[in-house]
Amino acid sequence: MKHIVLSALAMFALAVPASADPILGTWKTQPDDGSYAHIQMAPCGANLCGKIAQTFNSDGEFNSPNIGKTLVIDMVSNGDGTYSGKVWRPSNDKIYIGKMNLDGDSLALRGCVAGGLICSKQTWSRVN
Repeated sequence: MKHIVLSALAMFALAVPASADPILGTWKTQPDDGSYAHIQMAPCGANLCGKIAQTFNSDGEFNSPNIGKTLVIDMVSNGDGTYSGKVWRPSNDKIYIGKMNLDGDSLALRGCVAGGLICSKQTWSRVN
């Protein structure tokens, strides 16, 4: 009986996907060059990625050519609400060292250069 219970627990542990990460879901960016986006955070292999799901400007939702592109690239959870990876900034088409900090329904995202010494920060809010 003990082996059956241990086997069931092991199978349950394997069945719980890594997708249970609290960062998963949709996030609203801060405006950048007058526009903002909804980013869908989802697993990408063993890591986490965020793709542009919708884009908005002062007139409302618009069909940006960036929809579907990956903005948050290969983020890895450090296990303490912080993440490391890369971020892409559409307005200048550059990829930066990425860092994120999750605090409830707030996600602080930084794109950094110079080995992470100089960073630009945005705070995103959870949509769902």
